[in-house]
Amino acid sequence: MPAQTSGHITCAHWEERTAGSGEASPKLARASATNTFSGGVEASGTTCEYTIVYVTEKAGTFTGMELLAGRLDGREGTFVVEERGSFDDAGTVHCSFEVVPGTGTGELTGLRGTGGFTYRQGEPSFPYTFDYDLG
Repeated sequence: MPAQTSGHITCAHWEERTAGSGEASPKLARASATNTFSGGVEASGTTCEYTIVYVTEKAGTFTGMELLAGRLDGREGTFVVEERGSFDDAGTVHCSFEVVPGTGTGELTGLRGTGGFTYRQGEPSFPYTFDYDLG
């Protein structure tokens, strides 16, 4: 039976660079991020890589992959989530994510799940939800 957990994400590092000429919209960028998850997912120093499309100067979409190593509701292991989302001129980011099949290790082997978050510019941390099943 699926379980649900929640907590907060804190972004510890963000490094973004333009891909290609970057002179006009749409433009591409890449970003590397390091996050800390607390709550049901406990993972510090995650590894995350994004590809970003800016449709306007401040709005667009992104996809990314994030590697989490730590604990999920007390079970230790690692897993990867694929993230997809959008951001607007007001600085609000909406993201949904899904566990990449076969990436769960240790006590998280067989993990499946989906979740999401909304981030508003200036927040030091923001809430996430995660529905999962260990099969």
